[in-house]
Amino acid sequence: MRGLQFIPYDTKIDFMGIRWWGFIFSGGLTVVAILFLLFKGLNFGIDFRGGILIETRTSGPANLADMRGKIGGLGLGDYDLQTFGQPTDVLIRVQQQTGGDKEQLEAVEKIKKTLGTGYEYRRVEYVGPKVGEELIRGGVIATVLALLSILVYVWFRFEWQFGVCGVVTLVHDVITTLGLFSIVQYDFNLTTVAAVLTIAGYSINDTVVVYDRIRENMRKYKKMPLIELFNRSLNETLSRTILTSSTTLLALIALFVFGGSVISTFAIAMIWGVIVGTYSTAIISTALLVYLPPRRSGTEEDEAKDAAGQKA
Repeated sequence: MRGLQFIPYDTKIDFMGIRWWGFIFSGGLTVVAILFLLFKGLNFGIDFRGGILIETRTSGPANLADMRGKIGGLGLGDYDLQTFGQPTDVLIRVQQQTGGDKEQLEAVEKIKKTLGTGYEYRRVEYVGPKVGEELIRGGVIATVLALLSILVYVWFRFEWQFGVCGVVTLVHDVITTLGLFSIVQYDFNLTTVAAVLTIAGYSINDTVVVYDRIRENMRKYKKMPLIELFNRSLNETLSRTILTSSTTLLALIALFVFGGSVISTFAIAMIWGVIVGTYSTAIISTALLVYLPPRRSGTEEDEAKDAAGQKA
């Protein structure tokens, strides 16, 4: 007896029949994202632009809402507050002020005066633009290495065609995510870099599930045309894909609504990543295999080779 199914077993959606519409849509989306990245760029947060870093400890659990309200009224530009370690420990980051060291020190004194008593200032640092450049370079290197590692993993687990198609899909997901942040100009910080890497892992996990079913069906239906086989594999994994994406989205929406400003950029990036990753797995990663068909057993050539080997 089969359990509850949100997607019927006999679903027969012709994913491959709409692949060109998917290519056109994804191509346009990628071009728009690249143009915005080139001409508008990303709104780098304090992590990348440098600024003032203040580590404080309060006498009791920190009231972040009250602290944000006080610092936000100083007109110092972008700022970020987050707890770390104990509930009494707060990390305050404020963007670099116009001018030199004098202006940075004046900003620190304004913050201390506005917050008032009850705070222990354990560390005050000025993070220069050079550190921000190093963080940007590190983020790019981490993303590139992650994509290359995924390519190698998929290549060895399946075939090189699967690896190439999987990485092309991941590049599409990453570029469109960066494009989204360029269009809406949300802060792009280290949290967002973590989200981009998480999106890559989530997307390839979804893709590998479909690829695994394709490989299984290639062994099971040796004479079935590839387009029909791809459609069958996608429909067979559709229930799992939809349920996984839906439950993940519910958790991310809750994070966005209730998680506060510290986690909002991560949640936004992940919500977009889950949506575009699910779409690209169904439409892009599998459709690309039509033009880079993997080698399959059971063909006349393979049967001829097997027969020749038996005679020898």
